This record gives sequence, C-alpha cells and structure tokens, in this order.
Amino acid sequence: MTIREQIEERESASLSPFATLSAHSQGRAIPEPLDPVRTAFMKDRDRILHSKPFRRLKHKTQVFIAPVGDHYRTRLTHTLEVTQISRTIARALRLNEDLTEAIALGHDIGHPPFGHAGERALDDALAALNATEGPKQFHHSEHSLRVVDILAKLNLTQETRSGIGGHSKGRADLDADESDKSPSLEAAVVRVSDRIAYMSHDLDDAIRSGIILAPPESFAEIGTKPGEWIEAMVMDVIEHSTDSATIRLSGPMRERMNHLKEWLFERVYLEYPRRNEDVDKAEKVIRELLTYYAERGNLPEGFSGVQGAVDYVAGMTDRFALATYRRVFLPTEFEERILQTP
Repeated sequence: MTIREQIEERESASLSPFATLSAHSQGRAIPEPLDPVRTAFMKDRDRILHSKPFRRLKHKTQVFIAPVGDHYRTRLTHTLEVTQISRTIARALRLNEDLTEAIALGHDIGHPPFGHAGERALDDALAALNATEGPKQFHHSEHSLRVVDILAKLNLTQETRSGIGGHSKGRADLDADESDKSPSLEAAVVRVSDRIAYMSHDLDDAIRSGIILAPPESFAEIGTKPGEWIEAMVMDVIEHSTDSATIRLSGPMRERMNHLKEWLFERVYLEYPRRNEDVDKAEKVIRELLTYYAERGNLPEGFSGVQGAVDYVAGMTDRFALATYRRVFLPTEFEERILQTP
C-alpha cells in the first residue's frame, strides 16, 4: 500500500461524511498517473503554490495602491490569510483540509495589477473595444480558471477548479446557507473565509492608513483588533456548521458581517478612490495598456489577439505594469553619441 493510499484510508475513516474524499475525486481534464505519496488535492495545492502566477501575487495590490508602509496587505498576504482561516475551519469541521487549502491558494490567482481598480479598468477597456473576437468582460474568478487551465497549465482536479471559479461574492450579502452556492463544503468554507479575511485585514489597513478611525460600533462589539474579530467569526461558523451538510453563520453574526461589508464599501472601497487620484492613474495605465496591445499587437510570443492582450496585462504585477507603461507610452532620454567614421 502506498503512502497516498494510506492517507486516503485515513480520510475515509476520520473525515466528516459531508467531506470531499481525495479517493473520490472526479479527476483531471488530462489523466495522470497517481502519485505514490500525495493525494490528488495535495498535488493541486503544491502546483498552485509553486506556480509563477502565484508568486506574482506578492506584487499585486489588495486595496491600497503603492503604500509606503511595510505592513499593508498585498494580494499574496490576503491569499495566505484566507488559506489559514479556511484550514482552521475545515479542520474543526473535519472537512478535507488539502482541498480547502488548494482552493484558497488559487482563489485570487487571476487578479490583475492594482486590485479591483485594475479589474474595473480591464472590464471598461474591453467594453470600449467592442471587439468581434475575444472576451467582452473581465472578472477575476473567471480569469483565475483561465490561469490555472490555460496559461499555467496546472491540470487541477475538477473539485479544486470549481471551488476557485465559484469563490467570488462581490458585494452580495452572505446567505443563511453559503453551501447552496458552492460545489462542496470545502469551497463554501473558502467563500466565507475570504470575507472574514478581507473584512478584518482591510479594516485594519484602513485604520492604519487614517481613512477611517475605528470600526463601526456593531463590529467593535466582537473585538478591538483583527485577531479578535477573526476568532469571533470563525468560532461562529464552526459552532453553526458542525456535523452539518451546510456552512452557516448565526443570524446575528451574519447581520453584523453584512453590515460591515456595506460599511467598508461606503467608507473605504468607494471612498478611497475619491480621495486618492492614484486610483484613477492606475486604471488609466491598465486601460491604455490593454487597448494598445489589443489594437496593435506587439505582444510577447505566446500571446495574440484581444484574449492575449487580456492575459498579458492581467498577469502583470503593479510594478511591471508601470514599467511597461513607461516603456510603451513615454519617451526615453536621448543619449548623445559621437559618431566615429572609419
């Protein structure tokens, strides 16, 4: 018996009857030999973690563009916080931690530079192009699947793919049963953990930046710092989802979280662009780069057409996008040279 088979047996014996078992995976689009040590979901986790698109998340904006301080979150630190919260909940509920971790690590892998400002800019640029071929809109969860399937060619299992593609909620409220909208309980855990993570750390970063002074009173009731907020929300999920085929929050906690989400949208996510002209500048960079590459080509080898332009620009880090913009649109210094005749 291989180590993988031993792990699969332990999963079957110890995990919740509502968990997704590695041995029952629907498999990959391209069949592969089974690993002697790692389960299918462990391989998914490792492939995402070691991929280039994952590494680039460290230089992509979470909320605040080009912050001076060292302690603001990036898209990578957000991903790691979501992963930690997801694993804590999955372990407590006896769900498959490896699948949960793989979904969490990959959930934002398709985010473009400059966070949601970049996402808006790509969407606006595609609408303005009105091209007959290629994508007509941009959404990071859909692009995340394109990254793992086409661009990075990770050949993930169907369970991990569907969890990555279904994680995003946008501005929608949390429902009484988040598992209704998820392909597995592990995916539902990541959906809830994503909101727990970003509300806590975005609130913390917003206070650090001075854009707000304190959390709303309804949220201050559960704690005074991120660790206390996260602990209260995580414990609520665990308490109301244990031994259940659903992932739930209590009514009061769900109401509190939905209120904080709206509060953050009004006080931070919509207010920050009004106060900081760098958001408009960042959107201009992304719109003009997408338009330039879609209309003129000049793309690196392996990219072509409108879809290639989207893939190339969305894959950029913040700093690479700025460097590319300077190279493409700004004149370079003229260097005087002495011509030497033979």
